Amino acid sequence: MRRKLVVGNWKMNGSRAANAELLAALKAAGPWVAEVAVCAPAVYLGEVALSLQGEEIKWGAQDCSAFESGAYTGEMSAAMLAEFGCRFVLVGHSERRAMHGESDQLVADKAKAALAHRLTPIVCVGETLAEREAGQTDAVVKRQLSAVIHTLAHCVPQMVVAYEPVWAIGTGKTASPEQAQAVHALLRAQLKAATAHAADMKILYGGSVKADNAGVLFAQPDIDGGLIGGASLKAADFAAICRAAG
Repeated sequence: MRRKLVVGNWKMNGSRAANAELLAALKAAGPWVAEVAVCAPAVYLGEVALSLQGEEIKWGAQDCSAFESGAYTGEMSAAMLAEFGCRFVLVGHSERRAMHGESDQLVADKAKAALAHRLTPIVCVGETLAEREAGQTDAVVKRQLSAVIHTLAHCVPQMVVAYEPVWAIGTGKTASPEQAQAVHALLRAQLKAATAHAADMKILYGGSVKADNAGVLFAQPDIDGGLIGGASLKAADFAAICRAAG
C-alpha cells in the first residue's frame, strides 16, 4: 500500500519570523502517519533545513534549473539544492508554465536534473478551465506527462506526479473527488504503460485542498496525498490535512 504524501507549497510567501512560527507548530503537531514535506522559497531553505534537521518533516524547493552550472543568473541548480538537504523539488508548476513559458520538455529536463542529484521531482500537470471545457483535459495532462516519461526513461518510478487543475488553484474551486480520481486513474494508466512500478508511484492532487475536503479526496484509490498551496501557510489547517491523509 502506498504511503500518503502531503507537500506544502509556500509559493512566494513567508518571512523569517512567520516561517519559524509555522514550522514550530508543525513539529509540535506530529507525529504523522503520512509523509509530510514543505517546499519553501529558496532564500529560506537554509533556515528551514536547520529548523527541520532531525525532524520527520522533509523539505524541498519550488523549482530548479535544468543546467548544472554556468551563466544562468537567478537560477538554482539541483546540486545547490541538494547541499541544503532538500528531498523534493517542484517542477512544471502551472504558475511556472504560464508565467515563465516553461515547455513540457524544459519541465522534463528539470526533472532529470533533479534526479541526477538524488532529489525527488514532483512533476506538476494540469489543464486550464478553457481546456477542460473544450474536453481537452485528458490530452493535455497526457502530453505534459509524456515528455517527462520519455526523458526519464528507466528513472520514471523515481518521480512523484501532481495533478493540479489550473482552474482550481487558489480559486476556491476544487475538482470533485470523482473528477480528480478520473484524471489520476488516467495518469496511473499512462505510467503503467511506461514502467512496471507504476502501482508504487505517488500521484498527488492539488487545487484548493482544505481540511474539510481532504479526507474524501485522499480516499480515492489513485490519489496518494496532496500538493497544498494556501492552506499550507496555516499550521492548524495544514496539520488537519496531513492527519486526513493518515
